[in-house]
Amino acid sequence: MMFYRILLSLIIISTLSCQSQQINNENSKEREEEIINTYLKNGAWQYHYLEKEWDEWINKGIAEDSTIAYLWQQKAMPLWKTKKYSEAERYFKKAVALKPQEYLCRFGFLKCIFSQDYAEAKEILESYIVQYGSTFEQDHPLEFYIGICQLQLREYDAALQTFSKSLAAQRARNEPIHYLDKYYHAVAYYELKKYEEAITVLDEVLEEYPEFADAQYYKSFCLYNTGKTNEAIEIMKEGKKNFQKGYTFNEDSSFYEVYPYQVTWQWEALPYILKN
Repeated sequence: MMFYRILLSLIIISTLSCQSQQINNENSKEREEEIINTYLKNGAWQYHYLEKEWDEWINKGIAEDSTIAYLWQQKAMPLWKTKKYSEAERYFKKAVALKPQEYLCRFGFLKCIFSQDYAEAKEILESYIVQYGSTFEQDHPLEFYIGICQLQLREYDAALQTFSKSLAAQRARNEPIHYLDKYYHAVAYYELKKYEEAITVLDEVLEEYPEFADAQYYKSFCLYNTGKTNEAIEIMKEGKKNFQKGYTFNEDSSFYEVYPYQVTWQWEALPYILKN
């Protein structure tokens, strides 16, 4: 009899504890929403992120509650976009510490595309996958950014394997594949001097985005290296015209940063291909 009384008491205590925790969570969420509305929606967001008032309002919010990850993310955001990477990273790390599952993969993306710390970015993204599984960031799977890091670290075989596996996984899930996933897959083939394979993949890219100047640039070099000089020259000329019309990367972040293997100044350097 005593056993059942003790068991009943434990059940009641556990139930009350869960209810109390739920109430505390709800109160905490309401408080967070109130602070976000006050200091972001009706404060910082009334200004452009380059205006000093943006940071002033966020600082007020942080002074009231420094445990809200979103405030730290918003404080760091203008700093990434204005290339103040060290300071941006310092604040963004606070968001990661508070909500790692939400912000760690974003941090890896920012380290890859913005501050271009490829070794650390790769480590962060791989760590995220181990802890939480893969996900998408800016319309691409995390493996996309890992592959870019490997390319920039000259780990070409590893990059090819990463892109190949990622594309196969997306196809197995019947997911739409972004043309840049294929583009970097082709670049990995190009770096390994597997020019025919690179051309095959670049043709898939150009079927989806026919004016994509960057794909035409690398296809031109692939053709040149397989002895198709005249065809290479023609596609290089066409690619340069398309670049001048603005047909290049259209990623949101490419407005702020040049992506690896995004062709920019190279068009004006008159590649040796055009000198023949």
